[in-house]
Amino acid sequence: MKHVLVIHYSQSGQASEIARNLARPLIDDANVNVTFYQIEPEKPFPFPWTKETFFDVFPESFQQVPVALKPPKSSVLDKKYDLVIFSYQVWYLSPSIPANSFLRSDFAKQVLNNTPIVTIISCRNMWMLAQEKVKSLLKQNGAELKGNVVFVDRAGNLISVVTIVDWMFSGIKRKYLGIFPLPGVSKQDIANASVYGELILENLHQGDYSDLQSKVIANKGVYVSPYLVSVDKKGNFIFEKWSRFIRNRKKTRAAWLKVFYIYLFLAIWVISPIVFILHALTYPFTQSKRKKIIAYFQSV
Repeated sequence: MKHVLVIHYSQSGQASEIARNLARPLIDDANVNVTFYQIEPEKPFPFPWTKETFFDVFPESFQQVPVALKPPKSSVLDKKYDLVIFSYQVWYLSPSIPANSFLRSDFAKQVLNNTPIVTIISCRNMWMLAQEKVKSLLKQNGAELKGNVVFVDRAGNLISVVTIVDWMFSGIKRKYLGIFPLPGVSKQDIANASVYGELILENLHQGDYSDLQSKVIANKGVYVSPYLVSVDKKGNFIFEKWSRFIRNRKKTRAAWLKVFYIYLFLAIWVISPIVFILHALTYPFTQSKRKKIIAYFQSV
């Protein structure tokens, strides 16, 4: 009997639905026992968000400041797992606060040490440097990263900004104004998550994950845009300065968060298109560099 732990956190339910669909082939296998553990902060984060609560989590989210979590049940911690599947989202170019809090907890090391792990990411589109941060935390916990599958919103960068914001602030997954596409990961991609579960199941029974990520890539499980990698890196550089500055302004935090909101609006709608134009202009001359970027972020 193989024992698999699926760790997940979700506000809207999307990340948890992806985790369940991906794990379905494992659940259906009589020789696999699957345990689900949902990360629960002691103080839940709101959904839908308000504008104030959404921006207030920015400094701590980017700086990866953990919050208190409800501990897992003893039935979760008492087992030694053959595999852990970790489903997380990205908040402000970093792993979400609940995901980060788990990875920094004492019980994470107990569960993850010397255990193969597959990460499952669901986000708008920029996940690359968040995964680098997760990889570092997994290493600290003694986990062995064997695979990574990414589920993103397939709409264009600026279109998805509009649709995701409407979803986050309304709590309703709808076609904004009746003309925009549905926000988030598509229903088809969520339904097809079981394809990757089948790949994982095959390697689980073999006890060898050396070719898992190559099979995930062959099944289009990790799309990497060099343009978005560039935006992600620039965003991390700037967010580092903003987040530290705001955290050090305790008395004027609310006012500076409003200034940050204005900056973020300009960055998305003015700076981002300029970066895209520059990327397009240099595209013919950066083929070798782009191939290396894609290969690196598709790997584990």
